[in-house]
Amino acid sequence: MFSFESDTTLVEDREDLIAVLRMRFGTVSGELIEQIYKIDDMNTLQRLILAAANAANWNVFKNDLQAGENSFRLMGEDYNPLRDFLKGREA
Repeated sequence: MFSFESDTTLVEDREDLIAVLRMRFGTVSGELIEQIYKIDDMNTLQRLILAAANAANWNVFKNDLQAGENSFRLMGEDYNPLRDFLKGREA
């Protein structure tokens, strides 16, 4: 892949991640946007997009973001986007 194609894909993945975060959690801080734009690994960005779409809440996503490139599995109830909603209904 040519460098400009890779750069374009990185920008698109970053913007996709920010869009998913806004849809799921509302406002995204400028600090977080800066942190996202420092990520230069496509695999990490794509994993974070999946995490943002499936995380049960903001803290689950934030923990996954802090894990960096070392995290690779999105498993369990932490990645059930309805977990907290369903817990509220059981109470």
